[in-house]
This record gives sequence, C-alpha cells and structure tokens, in this order.
Amino acid sequence: MAPVSEAAFSLHEAADGRRTLALSGDWTLARLPASIAAFEASLRAQVGAETTWDLHGITRLDSVGALTLWRAWGGKWPKTVAVPPVLRAIIERAAAVPVDSARPERPAYLSGGLLLVGGAVLSGLRNLAGLIALFGQLVLDARYLLFHPRDIPGREFSANIFRSGAQALPVTALVGFLIGVVLSFLSALQLRTFGADIYIVNLLGISIIRELGPVLVAVLVAGRSGSAMTAQIGVMRVTQEIDALATMGVSRSLRLVFPKVAALALTMPLLVVWCSAAALVGGMVSANLEMGLSFHYFITALPRVVPVANVWIGLSKGVFFGFLIALVSCHFGLKVRPNTESLSSNTTTAVVTAITLVILTDALFAILTRNVGI
Repeated sequence: MAPVSEAAFSLHEAADGRRTLALSGDWTLARLPASIAAFEASLRAQVGAETTWDLHGITRLDSVGALTLWRAWGGKWPKTVAVPPVLRAIIERAAAVPVDSARPERPAYLSGGLLLVGGAVLSGLRNLAGLIALFGQLVLDARYLLFHPRDIPGREFSANIFRSGAQALPVTALVGFLIGVVLSFLSALQLRTFGADIYIVNLLGISIIRELGPVLVAVLVAGRSGSAMTAQIGVMRVTQEIDALATMGVSRSLRLVFPKVAALALTMPLLVVWCSAAALVGGMVSANLEMGLSFHYFITALPRVVPVANVWIGLSKGVFFGFLIALVSCHFGLKVRPNTESLSSNTTTAVVTAITLVILTDALFAILTRNVGI
C-alpha cells in the first residue's frame, strides 16, 4: 500500500530562471489542509507564465483536490503542465461540474444590517411569489373539482375539519372565557370612575365580536393548527411521501393543500362565534360579580347596543384569517428540505408569518369597515 502523505507543493528554480512547481502527496479531502481556501490562495499566488506545474508527485486525487487545483488555475489549464493521463481525466471531470463562480464580490458598503435587511426583503418577495403561485394552483383545483365532483377529497376535508375545528373547541372556549373575564374586570374599574357602568355591554360587545374574537381565534389556530399543517407536510417532504404521490400521478395541491385551506376557511368563522360567545359569557359573569349587572340585562341589552353588522364583520374576518393561515402553513410546509433543521425552522416561520399577516389583514379590515356597525 502506498504511504499516505499530506497534500503539498514545492517551488524549484533552475539556474536559467525557469520555475517548476512540484505537487506531491494525497490531494484528497482527508489530506488537504484544514483551511482549503487559504491553501487554494497560496496555490493561486504561484500561477505565472513561466511556471511549470508538475503533477507526477500526486499519489491520490479526488474531486475536492481537482476542484482546488482548477480554481487555483483560474478555470483554465496552465501554459505548461506535466500531468499523467489518469490525473488529467479526473481534473477534466471536475472542471466540467458547473461552479457558481460568477457571483460578484461583495461591495465594501454592503455590511451588517444592510445585508440583513436586503436578505429579508428578498426572502419576503420569494415567499410572496410562492404564496401567489399556490393560490393560483388552488383556484385551478377548485375549477377542476367544480367539473369533476367525484374527485373531491371528502375524507381529507372532513379529517381537517375535525382536527382544526372540533378538537380546537375546548382551548378556544377556555381562552375566550378568561379573556372576557379579564377585559370585563379591567373595563369595570375605568367605567365605574365615570359612572358609566351600563356601557360595559357596549364595550364588551363591540370589542369581542368585532375585533378580539376573530384575532384571538386566529392566533390560537395559527399556533395550533397552522403549525400542525406545516409539520405534517414537512414530514411528508422529509420521508419523500410527496415524491411518491407525484410518482403515482396524485396532485399534492389537490390532496394535501386544498382540503386544509378549505376546511380551515370553513371552520374559522364557527370558531370565532364559539370563542366570542365564551368571551361574552366570561364578561357577563365578571360584570355581574364586579358591578352587580344582572344576566338578564346583559343578554337583552347586547342585541340593542351591538349592530348585527359587527357579527358579519367578525365572520368575514374568520374566513379570511382561516384562508391565510392555511395557505401560509402549507406554503412553508412544501418548502421544507429533507432534514429536521429545515422542518423546525419552517414551522416556526409559518406560525410567525401567519400571525403577522392576520394582524395586517385585521388592520386593513379596520380601515375598510371604519364606518360600518359603529
């Protein structure tokens, strides 16, 4: 067996001024220096018209060593090189591999925060393009199902309704009830100062039905159902189940994305009604204990002081929020690469992005409906 030696080179200068760079040792990934970039730079410094490269001393050469040499040469063969045919074939194969060498050098002014901002903007634009493309695919799927009702994924649709709707009832009711109690208690302290105790019905009705209920449910669903959707699709990406579906000719958007988006868009308004009702019950109980406001007065005054338009605004928000959460969750699930780190990071990004879009959409609703139901 040939002795194993580190990759090295030595420069020899003849009396007539000719320079010969002799390469020796094993030019493999295991035997190259720890800093391959520094080693490549030292090789590049030896490149010259009068230098002869002698590669006969190389005992082993792999693709990493060949690419290191090729990059040091500037992507072309030196003017004078002595290389055995076997090594020449390895270097030529490595040179045929496309290398991202056209990337421009980073300007000096692009540093720190500017790079972070630019990267975030570009990433946001890429995700926006992906969301638009996924939305367009869903529109095509809906059109296809309209003319082919037998292909409607009924089981997937019902399963997603159960997971994202029925199983979310306990936590949304509990959180809604507690939020109603806290909001009623804090409002009572301020209203009592001005002798406006009876207006707590107006305050709770408008704030919960119009704003708090839809946003609270959206945040809970994004953290609960949205993350589960991203993780489910991401695991299917890791285990190559989505590739298997494509091999069998099954549309991933029709079987995976469409049922989730449609189910969450349907269940979110129902969850909004459920959570808002629980919050109003909590507020009613707190108002009775804190201010002595009777249950009968609260129930009879609520329809009079809260126009029905606020109910429709809350339900409309639920539909939009559910659609956005499911769309964002499925988008980031499909972006998962086959490793666990990508799965965790995309799940986190999906939840954060969904909640951010929910808040932005809620602000847009507030602007568009500022003269409705008030």
